[in-house]
Amino acid sequence: MLDAIQFSSFAEFIDMGGYGFNVWSVYGLFAIFVAVNLVLPLRKKQKILRQLKRRMMLEEEIKSEDS
Repeated sequence: MLDAIQFSSFAEFIDMGGYGFNVWSVYGLFAIFVAVNLVLPLRKKQKILRQLKRRMMLEEEIKSEDS
C-alpha cells in the first residue's frame, strides 16, 4: 500500500499525479485558516487589555482629582 504513495522525483511529488494545484491550494488555504484562527484571538486579547488598562488609568485619574 505504501509503495503506491512513493514518488520518483521531487517534481513528481509537487505535481501529485496531475492534481498538484488542487492539493497544494487546499494546503495553502488550510495554513491561512489556521494562521488567522491563531492571530485574530491574540490581537483581540491585546486590544481588550489595552482598553482595560486605559479605563483603569482614567478611573485612577478621576479618583485622584476627587481627593
